[in-house]
Amino acid sequence: MLESVGALTGSPWIYAVVALSVLLDVFLPVLPSGILVITAATAAAAGTGAATGQMPEGHVPDILSLILSAATASVLGDLVAYRLAWRGGKRLDRAIARSRRLTGAQERLGAALSRGGGALVVIARFAPAGRSVVSLGAGAAHRRVREFLPWSVLAGLTWAAYSVALGYFGGQWLGATWLATAVSIGALFAAGAGAAYLIRRPPAEA
Repeated sequence: MLESVGALTGSPWIYAVVALSVLLDVFLPVLPSGILVITAATAAAAGTGAATGQMPEGHVPDILSLILSAATASVLGDLVAYRLAWRGGKRLDRAIARSRRLTGAQERLGAALSRGGGALVVIARFAPAGRSVVSLGAGAAHRRVREFLPWSVLAGLTWAAYSVALGYFGGQWLGATWLATAVSIGALFAAGAGAAYLIRRPPAEA
């Protein structure tokens, strides 16, 4: 993994590529934005041990910059999807009504935001396509932006910090190898599976 994107992670353009990937994966969940973030963070971990001579001279990704670029792009993507769904009209409403997953998420999100809690937004950020479902559901339900945005910011920061931490500490402990990247990606997928389970689980009845 590191070898295939080595030139990219050694360039300042890595922040723009990470941001673009994270921004677009709200519409194309198949994009490997999390894998890219982890790979860049692993390269950053390797860069801290440049004395070993394993990393080429040049730019080394900065951890804080990676977190900020990924989190900012995550929030912007959420807002774009939210606004598009808000203005989607009857066609989008019918599409959501035909999807049990979108309808259920919309109902649960509305109830959570009405109670002043939006943990569902944070959890969904880790689940496959969960970010898309929640952002579109919030917009289609015409939830107020002040209810949705703070939780979107928290979700973006949490996901970005977790992904970067996985790559960075994996690189520190296992070195800048395919094994470090694979273990970190596995941990990201495990978090996604856990988040998907929590989203699908029906709410407890009072």
